[in-house]
Amino acid sequence: MAPPIVTLPWGREQLQIRLPDDWRLPEVLVPRAVPAVPDVSAEVHRALARPCGSSGLATLAGPGTRIALVIDDASRPTPVAQLLPAVIEEIERGGACREDITVVTALGVHRPMTEHELALRVGPALLATLAWRNHDCDTPAELVPLGTTSRGTAVLLNRTVAEAGLVVSIGCIEPHVIASFGGGCKNLVPGVAGRATIASNHSLNCGPDTFAMVGQPIERNPMRLDLEEAARMVRAPVFIINAVLNAALGVVKVVAGDPVRAHRAGVEVSAGMCGVAVAELADVVITNSHPMDQDLRQGLKALANAVVAVRPGGVVLTLARAEEGSGVLGLAGSRMPLGRGALKLLAPMLLRLVPHIRLHGMGEEDRFFLYFALQAMRRASLLIYAPAVPSEVRARLPFVEFVDSPEAGIERAHAIAGAGARVLVFPDGGVTYPVLGPAVS
Repeated sequence: MAPPIVTLPWGREQLQIRLPDDWRLPEVLVPRAVPAVPDVSAEVHRALARPCGSSGLATLAGPGTRIALVIDDASRPTPVAQLLPAVIEEIERGGACREDITVVTALGVHRPMTEHELALRVGPALLATLAWRNHDCDTPAELVPLGTTSRGTAVLLNRTVAEAGLVVSIGCIEPHVIASFGGGCKNLVPGVAGRATIASNHSLNCGPDTFAMVGQPIERNPMRLDLEEAARMVRAPVFIINAVLNAALGVVKVVAGDPVRAHRAGVEVSAGMCGVAVAELADVVITNSHPMDQDLRQGLKALANAVVAVRPGGVVLTLARAEEGSGVLGLAGSRMPLGRGALKLLAPMLLRLVPHIRLHGMGEEDRFFLYFALQAMRRASLLIYAPAVPSEVRARLPFVEFVDSPEAGIERAHAIAGAGARVLVFPDGGVTYPVLGPAVS
């Protein structure tokens, strides 16, 4: 029996891909279906009424308390506008006023948000009542040194956040290639940290055992443990409100409270939904960026999430919607002096040299992505269909081979993997990751 036509979400449309007749498709791997809550505001109120490991937000937000309200930017799918009203209500119930609140955008190294973008994210009526500022990771006067972690990360943090009497962080928990899962303290480091702090923290996972940490236990993730240690240096209480989202980006649960204990409760929900069992490595993995369709940086999560499911020497075909082009992708601004063949041949040596490589246009914080790219291309042939990404950007990313259509990608994958290939498909690859059994891990 011939493999079926595979249907994948593609923005508001769908892609239909016919697989070769001589390929084997054991299964299409999708997240566990969990319905969204019927009332997001009620779910936030529920979480705030039962915080994990923390006093209530109203108790912490007493009269006159200066509050840094940290929110992630549009590169994350957090439905901030749906979460924030209940949070403000709880803050005001404690006695703090809106004049005491400053919204700080957790940009990391991303570009500043415009007022219009922030209004869309927060809600224009609510933003009009709040002070706000973009985080700046490069201006020393905007950063405060807090100390050095046990893993050697010098912690520079946004001044508004570091000097606040209470830090409230709104984000989401999703599978994450470096940090195991997003959310928790990530709005602080890297979100409102200095560039050098971000670079040091990310570099901790530049190792053969830690370059692909999506969904992995946090106690084995040095980068995540380091950023949580850094966040504990903030003198004020830190209170998080994190949403766990399904593949349709609907809120299935909200957790609130201590940035570690509440985060772990949310991780348990996310892992149970997004981790899918893989009993045998595939010759070909087809992974689709949905729902991380904003740009190539986000879309590459589909590759990062799924690469461990392919056998060494296999093929990964990534379909990246990338509606806004490449996004903030440091490697896309660098000109690699080597082509794909030379990179793959020299990858074992280059991996050892990553800490010392200096490329024009590449920031220190991009070293992890360079390391990951070298490890991934060493493992498998990487094909990408990303029609919205400009040709000049494609030319600067020799780690992958861009194809002009899904059909061209399938044809190229068949030429590499041949007949009889075992295929795994991840339609929602942006939020799905393989859980390898003991026989394949």
